[in-house]
Amino acid sequence: MHETLDPNAVARRLESLDLGADMTGSDLAILSAKGISHDHWRIGTSGLVLRIPRMNQWGMDAEAALAYQEAAFRRAAASGRTPAWRHTLAPDPALPRGALIVAEIRGRAPALPQDLTAIAETLAAIHELPLPDGADMPPLQVHRNPVSSTLLVIEEQAEALAKANMPSDSLAAIEDELEWARSFAGAGEPDFAMSLVGTDTHPGNFLIEAGGTARFVDLEKALYGAAPIDLAHATLTTSTGWDPDCRGAASRNDVVAFYRHYLDRVGTERADALAPWLVPFRRLTWLRTITWFARWHADWSSHAHAAARDAKMSAHIRAHIVNCFAPENIESTRDDWLDPNALAV
Repeated sequence: MHETLDPNAVARRLESLDLGADMTGSDLAILSAKGISHDHWRIGTSGLVLRIPRMNQWGMDAEAALAYQEAAFRRAAASGRTPAWRHTLAPDPALPRGALIVAEIRGRAPALPQDLTAIAETLAAIHELPLPDGADMPPLQVHRNPVSSTLLVIEEQAEALAKANMPSDSLAAIEDELEWARSFAGAGEPDFAMSLVGTDTHPGNFLIEAGGTARFVDLEKALYGAAPIDLAHATLTTSTGWDPDCRGAASRNDVVAFYRHYLDRVGTERADALAPWLVPFRRLTWLRTITWFARWHADWSSHAHAAARDAKMSAHIRAHIVNCFAPENIESTRDDWLDPNALAV
């Protein structure tokens, strides 16, 4: 059963901190409780937000998860496209899993397809950040072999497929994709350079500022790995329908334009290295997402689970997952890679 937080106790915790002149108020207002893993509370008029973990999808304990996210926010900050980290609150009775304090991003949810260009710009800015030396990459995960690393995630999540109550034709199609992924993972890894990647880059994790800049606000799963996974996750239909506040959809032509804009942004050498891998990683990313959906549907959809604490969001997720499990939608998505001419980037 997930815990209920006492805003008064949290406010007292904040009042005990010395956060400097930008801490102008400690009245708390809920910004969002729709996230799977976090709630977000505005801190008075300070321009700061409490990012409150309710669970960790990777099974980390509270202290390790906080350290991971702090490192991710600090490292992504140089891109100028993510919220600035300000403070980390260790777990205590008021905040059993602790919290991060980050700068508030004032913006709206993306509208598709028109905001895809801004999202491509932001992903390019994050992906172009210089990498630290190998010894300095922890605590962030390092996927030096991103194909096999992604397959490991897929295989773990795929254990829930039998319990996900999906149509038999859909299950058969996913099993076909699993066989492809296992074969593909044995054929070698890409030789393009790793990047800092967001991993969970669905459009709902971006906010569009008044000037049109997209800010990526959820760095819970950031790691060093393959940029094409971020590009796929931003544009697959499993992602574009995830957030109820995002409006619109992206056609195949819109997706091609998104990829092309990103490739133009990163330069010829980088684009040439990435281009052959865009569709294979799109295929792997869809499989990673659809097996995650199976896990949510089978194991996390109970109202008592921390991942399903917001009833309205849970109902939206459940409907979206059922829609994505429909055989005709799986078939349409697979056309991106099974039809040789469908996604010509």
